[in-house]
Amino acid sequence: MSAFLALGECMVELSSAGDGLYRRGFAGDTLNTAWYMRRLLPQDWTVGYATCVGTDAISDAMVSFLDGEGIDTGAIRRVPERTVGLYMITVEEGERSFSYWRGQSAARMLAEDLKWLDGALKGREMIHFSAITLAILPPKSREVFCGALAKARKRGAIVAFDTNLRPKLWESPEAMRAGLTMGARTADIVLPSFDEEEVLWGDTDPAQTLRRYRDHGADLVAIKQGGGDLVLWQAQAGESRVQAQKVESIVDTTAAGDSFAAGLLAGLACGKTLADSAGQAMQLASRVIQAPGALVPEAVSGL
Repeated sequence: MSAFLALGECMVELSSAGDGLYRRGFAGDTLNTAWYMRRLLPQDWTVGYATCVGTDAISDAMVSFLDGEGIDTGAIRRVPERTVGLYMITVEEGERSFSYWRGQSAARMLAEDLKWLDGALKGREMIHFSAITLAILPPKSREVFCGALAKARKRGAIVAFDTNLRPKLWESPEAMRAGLTMGARTADIVLPSFDEEEVLWGDTDPAQTLRRYRDHGADLVAIKQGGGDLVLWQAQAGESRVQAQKVESIVDTTAAGDSFAAGLLAGLACGKTLADSAGQAMQLASRVIQAPGALVPEAVSGL
């Protein structure tokens, strides 16, 4: 049996249910990717999620949710003195804004127990993490975390890195650039979004983005451009492009990149060509953004 593992932070989500009431859910960028991976991969693959949670009732509810979605929770570590992070979505005049409470989040301790982390990574054919995974960690823990991933890569795991930028999570722009560089150097597959690369690095075209991550040692780079073409580069095949699919009505872009990552990685894991995997990724993301919420079961139908 083959094994996929995503690492990061799953948070409690509070979204408006009307009349001053809020609906509770669970979400997070790498969790969203794992959720879609479970629905795309055959059953001879296990899909696991590695994070740290507390021992309180809301942590129990989160783990139960993951179990119920078919995600293996065996790599979740319990930290008694901590709990899980929470965010609330507020919508004003159609615009979504987010308020976060994650000061006591156990996920910030992902790299505090190296024996546990190494154990969670062993035996995985494919591992996925993001810049958010790194951003929530204390600065020194980022090196420990990436060191553990580098060991897993040497053991044969394919490591994928989504460069999800959340500037408010980092201590400074310099720390963010250093963190992204560290993450990219740890990965075989890098998944940047060009609009974010423009802001952080001052890139003027995808060729600059591609060159940077290629020089960091990636074997595969997939540069997303929103409604523009997908720019691909693979060490064995060079550069190519996939035309973006036209979407008539965009409802919610929350998990566009997360679902894209799942579509691409699942395709590659199943032995599809890069072109077919990229096409699957773009089709899935285009469906997801036409529905509300991050987790859209019907978006996977027929893929």
